Amino acid sequence: MSQNIQQILDEAAEGRRLTLDEARLLQREAGLHDLGFAAHRVRLRKHPQPIVTYVVDRNINYSNVCVCACRFCAYFRAPGHEDCFVLSFEAIGEKIAETIALGGTQILMQGGHHPDLPLSWYEDMLAYIKANYDIHVHAFSPPEIVHFAKISGLTTAQVIERLKAAGLDSIPGGGAEILVDNVRSKVSPNKCPSGQWLAVMEEAHAQGLRTTATMMFGHEETPEERLEHLFAVRESQDRTGGFTAFIPWTFQPDNTNIVARPLTSPEYLRMLALARLVLDNVDNVQVSWVTMGPKIAQLALYFGGNDFGSTMIEENVVRAAGVSFRLSQAEIDTLVRAAGFEPRQRRMDYRLVGQA
Repeated sequence: MSQNIQQILDEAAEGRRLTLDEARLLQREAGLHDLGFAAHRVRLRKHPQPIVTYVVDRNINYSNVCVCACRFCAYFRAPGHEDCFVLSFEAIGEKIAETIALGGTQILMQGGHHPDLPLSWYEDMLAYIKANYDIHVHAFSPPEIVHFAKISGLTTAQVIERLKAAGLDSIPGGGAEILVDNVRSKVSPNKCPSGQWLAVMEEAHAQGLRTTATMMFGHEETPEERLEHLFAVRESQDRTGGFTAFIPWTFQPDNTNIVARPLTSPEYLRMLALARLVLDNVDNVQVSWVTMGPKIAQLALYFGGNDFGSTMIEENVVRAAGVSFRLSQAEIDTLVRAAGFEPRQRRMDYRLVGQA
């Protein structure tokens, strides 16, 4: 390794912000273990206690009807398909009750871009949940918010305001894929462009909602476009400070309309470490046991990750792409301890359960 790369890694580990040119150099030439060691130093600087957090929640897909036809998605169905569904509020409530009984504090709710459900349906759903269950509702990714604005004739700011009033607590980072319009026009041409994705998140932050940021990589983007994504998230976080965590995961190609080889574990770990080094203003980085499996997720805790994500009592989208890992809360606790850390259940805003 050149002295220049080592110096960049050391300075980044100590808190100096990487430039785009430096990130390119590290992406291209830094060794896997050197990247991982520097990223772990950042993690220890931000989180010196040997704690790995996770949330107990459930992914509830309230509908699988979608007009987007994203080429990477194996789960959603076009309107009129025989497998289409929209869950009743009562069915959603049963899933929430089961989640609470298992110690859950949160539900993640996402659906497709349903052409016929009005904004009032989503407001009524949130009101029903809040009237009947003590649960944090983490729901509606930016493309969904943009879709709601289109069908209602409102601005995205007005949509967020109305959903928040109905009971929305935070917004997940879904629909980001790669925040580069050249990529989005190929893999998800009917979703909002990258600037609008970021604008929705920044508006949510302005209204007091916290959100996460994600990246799905390994489909039709270039290494340079992955960096563009990271720097777009960093610049947005500079403006608002509203992202609680960054969550990168690898594209799963089975049953989709994109031909791509699955990325290897070293490729995932390199990207995770680079994200931890670039995103100096995002406190938490989640590892992805859902796509990489539990053993690689353990290793990722030494490549910049400090959060084990979610128990995902229910998960449908990744499973539809042919990948199915399941972990209980007890299994996550065991894996985290075996990796050398103390597992702690958290809430969406990273307060520990049991903490005021």
